[in-house]
Amino acid sequence: MRTRVASPFSPDGKAFANRHGGINCPGVNQPLAFLMYEELLPGSQLPNRLQDLGYRVQTLAGDADWVARAQAEKPIVAIMELGTKKGDVCAIIGELRDDPATSHLPVLAFTQPENTELQAAGRNAGATLVASSAGVLDQLPALLEHVLEVD
Repeated sequence: MRTRVASPFSPDGKAFANRHGGINCPGVNQPLAFLMYEELLPGSQLPNRLQDLGYRVQTLAGDADWVARAQAEKPIVAIMELGTKKGDVCAIIGELRDDPATSHLPVLAFTQPENTELQAAGRNAGATLVASSAGVLDQLPALLEHVLEVD
């Protein structure tokens, strides 16, 4: 049986917005998303898209201590571009999975659709979902809903 964790989305994928521009969802106070990207498209558009969906966004570098930051900041999701030169993303995902305090954190990874080896490496490292960079912006609400589901 699947249940959902707190999400700022309505069933149709749109954020509940109040007149002040924030989300209006009981028990949720602008969830935090960690983001790491290198390619300008779609990467540079992801922060704005996430903010439009009601998220606070922190962009982290590959050399950041992701586990310590996740323990301190309590993000609801991590979104990472695989194959970035900023760090070994698969190793970062593995570290998040290995730590009991962050092993639950959903990870949405994305890469070029033709890079099947990197997609497999992301799944093997423990990414919750690996998506195509070509569609990540357009499908972001549905992708987030999918990674936020709990078995």
